This record gives sequence, C-alpha cells and structure tokens, in this order.
Amino acid sequence: MLRYYEGEGLLAPLRTGSGYRDYGPAEEETVRRIKMLGAAGMTLETIQQLLPCVRNNDPAFTPCNELRRILAQQVSLIDERVETLSQSRTILVGYLASVN
Repeated sequence: MLRYYEGEGLLAPLRTGSGYRDYGPAEEETVRRIKMLGAAGMTLETIQQLLPCVRNNDPAFTPCNELRRILAQQVSLIDERVETLSQSRTILVGYLASVN
C-alpha cells in the first residue's frame, strides 16, 4: 500500500544512499491520516487535496485553497450515505418484523 500511495503522490519518503525507501514518523502519520480520511469515505483524489492542509502532528488544518468547499462537500456526501443507510435499516427492520 505504501508504494501505491507513493505512486499516487500521497507519500514522498526519503531514500537511503542505496536507494531504499526510508519511511519515518512523518510518513507514518501521513498514512494514518490517509486511512482515516479514506474510512470517512473520501477518495484518494480528495485526500490528495487535503493532505497539504494538515499540519505536522496537529489534527487541525491550515488555510488552503478551497478547503472549506472540499470539507463541506465531504460532509454532504457522508450525510447522504447516513440517510441511505437509515432508510435501508428501516426496510430491514420491517422485513425482520414481518418474519417474526
């Protein structure tokens, strides 16, 4: 997965003198954030736009171009998924009640 993230431009590990990738604490934190944002349903493209806005070890964001728009869009997408899941749950509960 690390090489995939690197290929997508999400990670830029240092290289050792012999050419090996050297993943340090900063890269580990970046991977943690990528996974967290991905778990929230964000695409890698969106994550790539947000990562430069994240401070080193601070969960806060620095002001970046279009940050507010991107975050608002992601919240809307999550709200839509929550609504869809809620409707699905209601249907399943109804089916369950009818078979009991």
